[in-house]
Amino acid sequence: MEAIDDTHVTTNVLVEIQGKFRGRKEETTQNVLVAITFDLKFIYVLAGWKGSAHDSRILGDALSRPSGLKIPEDI
Repeated sequence: MEAIDDTHVTTNVLVEIQGKFRGRKEETTQNVLVAITFDLKFIYVLAGWKGSAHDSRILGDALSRPSGLKIPEDI
């Protein structure tokens, strides 16, 4: 793994749950965590988190999944 970041992707959700998906800029989004190599190959993607979710919570989830994000020990 070379780089990890997250981004907000605009999404459409049911009116009843829009509040949970509102990001800092008031639009409804999903928070997507991505890990890539320096030659731009995706090695991990975790999508679907609500736009209001904090980045550290999403990272914790990615690290705790059985087939989730693995951080090399030699870095």
